[in-house]
Amino acid sequence: MKKIIILSIGAVKEGFYQSAILEYGKRLSKDIKLEFVELPAKSFSEKNMTMVKKQESQKILEFLKKNKESEVFLLAEKGEELDSINFSKRIFSINDPIIFVIGGALGLDFEILAGYKKMSLSKMTFLHEMTKVILLEQIYRAVNIEKGKRYHY
Repeated sequence: MKKIIILSIGAVKEGFYQSAILEYGKRLSKDIKLEFVELPAKSFSEKNMTMVKKQESQKILEFLKKNKESEVFLLAEKGEELDSINFSKRIFSINDPIIFVIGGALGLDFEILAGYKKMSLSKMTFLHEMTKVILLEQIYRAVNIEKGKRYHY
């Protein structure tokens, strides 16, 4: 069974996002071993934003170093854009566990996380909670594409 870890900064607080995440998690449970890792978000002000962004990215890097056997994709607006079919092909062509990384309110420090592939869900920027739901929907769609089911109506 394919293993996917969604690593993010900050917990999902809004109930409607939590419900959507639970629903997609339930739908995916037959096909994907899904794991959520939520690292704590740090408080920040205008004065310490750069430092906090670096600290959060350093925590992500520490997690990734402990999971070296995984294929990592940093979600970033300037990352590689794939349509749903090619996203499905990409994740199902990988035999190792996959980690998708979602930054917090300040985003990711790409200098600290250099060397990891970047993938974009859109040129737009989304709340990390919304990003998690969009990513899960695309993973669910990718599973259906892989199974040969209709994915677009």
